[in-house]
Amino acid sequence: MIPLEQIRSAQQRLAGRVIRTPLLRYRGDAPATIYLKLENLQPIGSFKLRGALNAILQLQAFELRQGVVTASAGNMGQGVAWAARELEVPCVVVVPEGAAETKLSAIERLGGQVVKVPYERWWQAIEESSFPEAGGVFIHPVQDERVMAGNGTIGLEILEDLPSTDTVLVPFGGGGLSVGIGSAIKALSPDTGVHAVEPETGAPLRQAFAEGEARKVEYQPSFVDGSGSPALLPKMWKLARGVLDGATAVSLDETAAAVRLLAERSRIVAEGAGALALAAALAEKGGYGNVVCVVSGGNIDPSKLATILAGGTP
Repeated sequence: MIPLEQIRSAQQRLAGRVIRTPLLRYRGDAPATIYLKLENLQPIGSFKLRGALNAILQLQAFELRQGVVTASAGNMGQGVAWAARELEVPCVVVVPEGAAETKLSAIERLGGQVVKVPYERWWQAIEESSFPEAGGVFIHPVQDERVMAGNGTIGLEILEDLPSTDTVLVPFGGGGLSVGIGSAIKALSPDTGVHAVEPETGAPLRQAFAEGEARKVEYQPSFVDGSGSPALLPKMWKLARGVLDGATAVSLDETAAAVRLLAERSRIVAEGAGALALAAALAEKGGYGNVVCVVSGGNIDPSKLATILAGGTP
């Protein structure tokens, strides 16, 4: 669990630098009273700005002069690039081949240097928390406690706005978002459930909860590029099982339908990972009462969004 004092310090550090995103009621047919935590409204279109900025603001001056490096499928890269631009330091983002062009273009617009590598090399950088080919301080996209503390500020805001929250559903990619939010929620409201949501095309956390240990799973890349993976980072499994009540998974069709509903009924643009929580809630996998769905981001390629709005699944 990330200590509550670290999360509160992050909230103070980020005040005025990131958006305190709204918590809005979802006005559609659903088995629960659903609220949407709209992190897609952050300046980079994703929650990742919170963790990236909280981590980089705590670097020493000599570290900042080296620049920063991260490994990301896109959103964390934007967060680190945005923070680096604000502090006028170099930024390198290592991305897997096939990453969404919308996200890569955004990284470059923010001044980040994109380095494409095969998926296996990208995952190695995440596992080893380093990428020696590029100079600079490595900001881990997931298991840096400063990053998780920044993410945890979302949990503080949820309980401030809706103290009667029964369940929080959080998209799960590497675990930094769910562990951060879960740490804040459990410290302040232990009876509130916190559940992670993955795509069925790569759901190692769901399997780990079912079997009691982390193992590799079959993984298929999909339009839900911010979530789903072949394996859990050992540190993150240990943290996740300490603050989460469980994990579930939804199909790509269910996820696409949630993206479509958000756009058509709520005028909200969500990327695949950003719609996972709502997809789970609508499939009655999030319980009843007041259910908060974290819309983690809205950076979706226009062509994929067009396919979804036309009734398809990319």
